[in-house]
Amino acid sequence: MSEETLPMSEETLFTKIINGDIPAERIYEDEVCICIKDISPQAPTHVLLIPRKPIPRLADATAEDQVILGHLMVKAGEIARLLGVDEAFRLVVNNGADAGQTVFHLHLHILGNKTFSEQGLGL
Repeated sequence: MSEETLPMSEETLFTKIINGDIPAERIYEDEVCICIKDISPQAPTHVLLIPRKPIPRLADATAEDQVILGHLMVKAGEIARLLGVDEAFRLVVNNGADAGQTVFHLHLHILGNKTFSEQGLGL
């Protein structure tokens, strides 16, 4: 059974990291989210910003999650500044397996210290 089809009661990898059951290099954390280094970086700077609330995909977010989603966007900018990539970084959210999502707990990829092109968005 893939993680995408697991019942909502199942813990994801990110839930286990948030709970401290699995170690991860934490860059930032507050009551709403944590930020960790990606273990398979796609850029010299590649971190994941993860809400503590387990929202499987962005498409699963509801109006109740609006404050969390806004918090994530503000924190993404703050973390980019903290990491020294605020002048040029890419923010990525994969929604669903066909979009490349492998852990079904909403997370934002913050990528920097690499030159990106607009033409590379569809790859």
